[in-house]
Amino acid sequence: MHILRIEHPVPNYEGWRMAFDADPLDRRGSGVRRHRIYRSTDDTSHVGIDLEFASAAEAEAMLVRLRELWGRVQGKVMSDPRTQIIEIIEAIEY
Repeated sequence: MHILRIEHPVPNYEGWRMAFDADPLDRRGSGVRRHRIYRSTDDTSHVGIDLEFASAAEAEAMLVRLRELWGRVQGKVMSDPRTQIIEIIEAIEY
């Protein structure tokens, strides 16, 4: 599995969450198998998102589409995204 990890500040979490939930890029249709959203406990205006894909190519394709979307909403819904595509090497649940 591959994860597209995204972190960025948001001016308003509720507004960002509505935009995320609107799913303008059709996450499921784009190959997202699972997503996780997280926030810092000491700075709730900083959001992290993990989008899980079967392949690195799917994650890379989504990142291209996200960059196009971010160009239209930069500073309104979110700002200065940092991204990384990582591969899950091991996952153990306890």
